[in-house]
Amino acid sequence: MSKILTRFGDGYKVELTEDEVKADIEEGCNDAASRAGIEPLARDEQEHIFEMFKNQDTLVGIERGREVVMTYDGMSSKIRRAHIVIDRVQSLQVFERALGADTLELSHIDYSFKPCKPINGFELPDLDLLLNSTVAPVYYGAMPNLGLYSQPDGPCPNPADLLPLGKIDEARQAYEEAIEHAVSDIVFVASAMYEAGVDGINIDTVGAAGDADFLTALKATEILKEKYPAMGIEMGMAGEFVLGMHGNLSWRGVKLAGLYPQDQVRLAQQAGATIFGPAINIVTSGTLPWNVARSVTFCKACSEVSEIPVHANLGMGVCGIPLTLTVPVDALSRATKAHVEICRLDGL
Repeated sequence: MSKILTRFGDGYKVELTEDEVKADIEEGCNDAASRAGIEPLARDEQEHIFEMFKNQDTLVGIERGREVVMTYDGMSSKIRRAHIVIDRVQSLQVFERALGADTLELSHIDYSFKPCKPINGFELPDLDLLLNSTVAPVYYGAMPNLGLYSQPDGPCPNPADLLPLGKIDEARQAYEEAIEHAVSDIVFVASAMYEAGVDGINIDTVGAAGDADFLTALKATEILKEKYPAMGIEMGMAGEFVLGMHGNLSWRGVKLAGLYPQDQVRLAQQAGATIFGPAINIVTSGTLPWNVARSVTFCKACSEVSEIPVHANLGMGVCGIPLTLTVPVDALSRATKAHVEICRLDGL
């Protein structure tokens, strides 16, 4: 039997038989289904993924007519990472005019709302230049990043110091205090940017600090939508599962710890988010057929219940993309095709 060349979740190449690829796809689907309490992919959908990996062309493409739009995170720094000396506004012009980007995102190199707040006055002139030199919709993006509010970097006691001492109540209080600081910062920065003309706000990597981080994003989104009903807000997650770092936090009667994408999106849309981005963790020791099938299973369930556009986070280390700085195009194109064609996504 001929071998199929594919990769592991860390990008390393591996050759598998057709039966091994099919088995990995089925196991990936079943893993997601058992964790999230959802249905695995149907046999024809699993076969569709198999055919993508069986095709040994370097690149595979989306079927004509099924193209989707793209939003981005940390967009302002992408070109500079290639050691090209270019400022933020120029890099976003390149994205729009040379690379055909559907949307643009202005962001600070320290991609969190807390450090963006004191320099907000310096961000606004660049936003003005960008709005006057581009046509595509412009987002301003940053992370809640609740960890920045813990000592020694922030004003709140550090839960990581309190928990080993058995001070569980004090650690929870520290998280709750950090939430209020973070919500205030997000609302401040987002309000200033929106009133200056930005088209939308990207609250990114939500849940990186667990359920308190997710609650921060939900509260901030709710406040912003009440303040600016027409504001576009994209909420992109940090992982497939909301960690219970606090453990007792709820929003509108729903406990946040333990939520998977199909439940995360319900809360995001209730808060007022206009785009939701599920993020499915890569397992570096698993093959790409296993990882892609697993991610597609999660994202399909999310897309089926969502009433707002879903843009899956297909980037390094999430949604079937290998955890490697330079993403192989063979892996990227297969993960993209599988998610778009099976999950019926609105974007990436």
